[in-house]
Amino acid sequence: MMRSPIPVRASVIIVGYNSRRHLEYGLAGIVASLGAQDELILVDNASSDGSADWVRQAFPSVQLVVSKANLGFGGANNLGVERACGEFVVFINPDTSVDPGWLEALLQALQDDPQVQLATSRIVLMDDPATINACGNDVHLSGITLCRGMGQPADEFALPGSVGAVSGAAFGMRRNLFLELDGYDADFFLYMEDTDLALRARLVGAQSVYVPSSIVRHAYTLRFGPSKVFYQERNRYLMLLKLYRWGTLLVLLPVFLLGEIVTWGYVLLRERSRPGNKLRAYGWVLVNWKSIMAKRRQVQRLRRIPDRELVGMMVTRLEVTQVDPGWLGRAANGVFSAFFAVLKQWSLLWIWW
Repeated sequence: MMRSPIPVRASVIIVGYNSRRHLEYGLAGIVASLGAQDELILVDNASSDGSADWVRQAFPSVQLVVSKANLGFGGANNLGVERACGEFVVFINPDTSVDPGWLEALLQALQDDPQVQLATSRIVLMDDPATINACGNDVHLSGITLCRGMGQPADEFALPGSVGAVSGAAFGMRRNLFLELDGYDADFFLYMEDTDLALRARLVGAQSVYVPSSIVRHAYTLRFGPSKVFYQERNRYLMLLKLYRWGTLLVLLPVFLLGEIVTWGYVLLRERSRPGNKLRAYGWVLVNWKSIMAKRRQVQRLRRIPDRELVGMMVTRLEVTQVDPGWLGRAANGVFSAFFAVLKQWSLLWIWW
């Protein structure tokens, strides 16, 4: 009688786009970190640098999925999950290397508590592992997403705990939850899809945690490309429109208006040559309103927790110093954070649903 195949514990998924030089550095370590019951799936997102051929020759054990079109980060990860067989799916960026035990620590956190269904690593800078890149993400009351702990000493984040959202650079979750949520929203294409996924998971009662013993090194540099503000702002609006009840959106209107002042201020001070990115974000929402409402209905059908709980977990401190460490950033931190703290308390007086 034939033996049944060994069940797959974790499906580790990497999405690469012209990432060969990073894969040549870090992929061997990721492969070596896998257990006998784990699998590695690499989705090549229409690269032109020979990544797929190199992986096929250098790591024949890796399941290679080649997309003929660039599907964006979320869409390509969804394609990888279609091939996944594991109880857990673990997502990690191609420009990373891993410390021993990173995967075991993530999976242990997911197995210890059934309420915990997403777990994110301690992500440090590749060239300065004593400094944090992200220990999960903080989600601001306005929907702006911030790397939790970015630029701070790594030893200050030694304790595990709940976080607002996971970091897409390295996290794991239960595959059945990923499928229940219909995966990443592929319309995001780039930026904030990890926050959107984590908040939709929170809406159905799943918690996200930070696992400091899972250490991943990330070749991260803060960059603002020509379309980054467009994607970040468009995706923020899309996420908020899907997430909250209409009454909550109405109560939070002063928060969102102040958020617009903050983001327009950034654009006019630091992106003054590209103010059209904000306008394009508004236009995209208007043009795609019908499809956004269809997504909203789908998300709201899965809801299991009240908006009051979601609003309560949002942070009010706006870490402007992550993008502007000078005196202006420090002043904006203090002033705007104080206003947002007052607005949060005011909002919670009204939001009881």
